Amino acid sequence: MIWKAVLVVLLIMNAAGVAIMYADKKFAIRHRRRVPERTLMTIALLGGSVGVLIGMYAFRHKTLHPKFYIGVPAILICELAAVVFLFYRFPAVRPF
Repeated sequence: MIWKAVLVVLLIMNAAGVAIMYADKKFAIRHRRRVPERTLMTIALLGGSVGVLIGMYAFRHKTLHPKFYIGVPAILICELAAVVFLFYRFPAVRPF
């Protein structure tokens, strides 16, 4: 049951990551107020790193900023390592 909730949260965060990268790109093109980089990185840290990474390259946005082209993949690797650790550390809560 907990895996379903985690999956739903991850799907929401990744959809938000793609959407916020798209919105920030459009704001940049129109010279409007931008989404703070801290917000983009927070979404990545809260489980939306795949969505932010997809948004970066799909919309060609923030791909020249080291904070993003190094930081977001690093966050993704850390999140994957945490999932693998938890998966093997707590076998009783495995989804299958």
